[in-house]
Amino acid sequence: MANMFTNTARMFKFDVLVAYAKQAFEEGKIDEAKINAYAHDLVSLDSPRVRCCVYKEREILRQRVRLAGGKMASDTAPYNPRQIVQVIDAACDGCTIYKIRVTDNCRNCMAKSCVAACHFDAMHIGLQRSEIDYSKCKECGACVKACPYNAIVMTERPCYAHCPVNAISWDSHHLAQIDEKKCINCGACEAACPFGAIEDISWVVPVAQLLHMHTPCYAIVAPSIQGQFDNASLPQIIHSIEMLGFEKCYEVAAGADAVADHEYEELKEHHDAGTPITTSCCPGFVNMVKMHFPEVYQKNTSTTMSPMAALAYKLKKDHPDHGIVFIGPCLAKKQEGMEEVTPVDYVLTFEELAAMLVAKHIHPSDVHGDFEDIPSNYGRNFSHSGGVAAAVLQAAKEHGDTTPYKVVAANGGKVCKTQLTLMKFGKFQGDILEGMCCEGGCVGGPACIVDAAVAQGRMAKENLANKDTTIEESLDHYSFHSYDITVSKTGNNPKE
Repeated sequence: MANMFTNTARMFKFDVLVAYAKQAFEEGKIDEAKINAYAHDLVSLDSPRVRCCVYKEREILRQRVRLAGGKMASDTAPYNPRQIVQVIDAACDGCTIYKIRVTDNCRNCMAKSCVAACHFDAMHIGLQRSEIDYSKCKECGACVKACPYNAIVMTERPCYAHCPVNAISWDSHHLAQIDEKKCINCGACEAACPFGAIEDISWVVPVAQLLHMHTPCYAIVAPSIQGQFDNASLPQIIHSIEMLGFEKCYEVAAGADAVADHEYEELKEHHDAGTPITTSCCPGFVNMVKMHFPEVYQKNTSTTMSPMAALAYKLKKDHPDHGIVFIGPCLAKKQEGMEEVTPVDYVLTFEELAAMLVAKHIHPSDVHGDFEDIPSNYGRNFSHSGGVAAAVLQAAKEHGDTTPYKVVAANGGKVCKTQLTLMKFGKFQGDILEGMCCEGGCVGGPACIVDAAVAQGRMAKENLANKDTTIEESLDHYSFHSYDITVSKTGNNPKE
């Protein structure tokens, strides 16, 4: 994934988010005319930045404005905010239409291997190079393998190639379209698109308006927030978020500790029954299981809340009059935050948080901050691939369980799909399947603002001082033992 600050499309998006946040913070309401005028001025008549002309760029910006304001990208699309990831059709025109193409490397050779390899009479020799009759081409790739000059290439559209559930196709105009019945809102297509043609709907405006009205709200932040803001420490980031108007900001790592302890109990039950279990942390993975592997969902999926939901549930129980806003790198969390019964009121991404901080002129590296509440590093490491399972095994160790549980960490959406297919047919080789749709884990999420390796390095360095804190100590500190964080598979409501 490209760094946010080297990706021109993401910077356009960021500029619009800042404008929305600034107006909502200052005025408590949105003047659409001002926002549209601002977006219009982002591209001058004299200097089109990226597209063929400023008019196309402005149409794309207009659709970005709609998404940033919580609307559908298209004026004509029916309102469905649960479909978080959407196509900006005006921006979807940069990819090659055809999967198989003949390049300039073709020497129009005498062997004609490509013609001989084609079984559909789609390849013929032209004046300068081989040519493809696309009305006959079946995109089998035989000509690609046959060419001795590697002059014929097979390419996939990035959005299509990265979607783990085949939810991407294209319409009669060759524009990408998303099948909402298949889409798990993981954001892989959005992260992969090099033209910024796929974006997510935003809740920056309602959150900023709540803070403008001084509504009592708590922010809860994903563990992967560490290292996202230059050299700002985690306490500095947390206090910067509180300066936006939140009464307090909590680490979701505390909820992750509770999830690890609870999922250990489920792992033990499943192990005794000879049935593997899947984790509940990644909402994209849970969506994949629920939508594409319903048998596995009913039989194998953990009934433990996600860390976000677990902490939000506890806070809602303790403070029912407070709003809860989750902040993380994940787009699927926005969908999770819209389930019929959820303790979370709104979900923001790191991009949107950064826009709000800029709008309020808050620089985390300049903010004073000290640790107040410290969850374990096991909870914080939920942000890495393998971290969830490692925490569950640590919980087993703290309970005195020495059973050699076998872990399979599925790193990336396509690996998740492969392992779930094995589980569906009884071929899974493990006791617990940890699924992370984003490669590397949440630190590789589509709404992160720095490179994953950079964030991981900063996180590892900062967490050295906390290496001895156990999961049990975290649960005691946050008084989590008295909360039942089990959910029903017929809904998202906690079992009472």
